[in-house]
Amino acid sequence: MNQPQILTRREAVERIRAAVAPLYDEREAQAVARRAVADLGGLSDSALMADPAAAVAIEGFDDAVRRLAEGCPVQYVTGRADFCGRRFAAGEGVLIPRPETEELAALVIGHERRARALLDVGTGSGCIAATLALELPDAEVSAADISPAALALAEANCRALGARVAIRRADALGDLAEVFPGPFDAIVSNPPYVPASDRATMHPNVRDHEPAEALFVPDDDPLRFYRAIARAGRGMLRPGGSLYFEIYHRTADAMRRMLAEEGYAEIRILDDMNGKPRIAWSRLR
Repeated sequence: MNQPQILTRREAVERIRAAVAPLYDEREAQAVARRAVADLGGLSDSALMADPAAAVAIEGFDDAVRRLAEGCPVQYVTGRADFCGRRFAAGEGVLIPRPETEELAALVIGHERRARALLDVGTGSGCIAATLALELPDAEVSAADISPAALALAEANCRALGARVAIRRADALGDLAEVFPGPFDAIVSNPPYVPASDRATMHPNVRDHEPAEALFVPDDDPLRFYRAIARAGRGMLRPGGSLYFEIYHRTADAMRRMLAEEGYAEIRILDDMNGKPRIAWSRLR
């Protein structure tokens, strides 16, 4: 086993910042470097900033720098991602949690205090399901995914965090209602939603490293997952139950129409922190 490389915290941050500078703007490059050094060196953010001249020992530092310079997301390099104030394991082949998705989780938590049963479809790392289980301890939380890598990571994250979640394999486009018949008070999902034609415009660290099957949908049917979940939800939700979706900002109007056609009412489209339509919330009639 290689011995950890010892550098000052300032040196470690600067080496990574310089390596990733061609890939990001100055602010992002600095943020990536600090996140990587803190996580790889086992430091808190405050400790990293408070004493930059202190030494830090990082095992596999040169390999980490190389991977980051190749555009690998920092969460995959460190194996860690933050979501709603908790630390989750991250791994290649599973979508990295996003700040926008924290807004989705927060909305569900705020509106489902009395929920008895909740379902997270396309759970990925398990970040939404674990957060709901921990913040709404009186609810039974279930989670579905089709990816073996996602199911394994979600299980590991829920176990590490002490979150009671029933995780099972299910296909949102197929056997969802058979595997999870319900009844549920709410179904929440952040499914694939980026049209394939937008792939070229995405940042390479997302496009070239995160799982395409968790990101992209055909241009001719961008709502395929939402429609399938909404349709299945008619038999899975209690009357008046809620459906919460993270959505692509360009499909907000189409989403509203689809939900109405599928039997949902009180449809609301909410903006995210950047002012883009990002959450669709509706109730089963």
